[in-house]
Amino acid sequence: MNFILNLNALFMREYKKLDVWKKSHELYMYVKKNIAIKFPPDEKFELTSQLKRAALSVPLNIVEGYGRYTDKDFARFLDNSLGAVNETDYCCYSASELKYIMQQEYETINQLIDEVRAMLIAFLKYLRVEK
Repeated sequence: MNFILNLNALFMREYKKLDVWKKSHELYMYVKKNIAIKFPPDEKFELTSQLKRAALSVPLNIVEGYGRYTDKDFARFLDNSLGAVNETDYCCYSASELKYIMQQEYETINQLIDEVRAMLIAFLKYLRVEK
């Protein structure tokens, strides 16, 4: 019985300890609480919905990938997360261009996006190095 418990502890990973997950969660919370709520009602099923789904997809892909057994599988999910960061970036840029958010809000969200993107790229490089 002890052997089974030790194996479970070995394979149980805690995604909440990952800095990239923490930063991506911060990004999602900022989008949800400070950006998407400022969009006009007629954007509810277009830009608002797309932005929230893209921003949520960033930490969700990290979580799902972290539960995989190989670095190759994990990297595939981090690639998806990187794509979602880029999608979030464009949605926020569009919102800025459409004047749904002020320039200062765009600069704040853009800084978070850039930080998450850089962290994901660094993590992907680390996972893909021959070990």
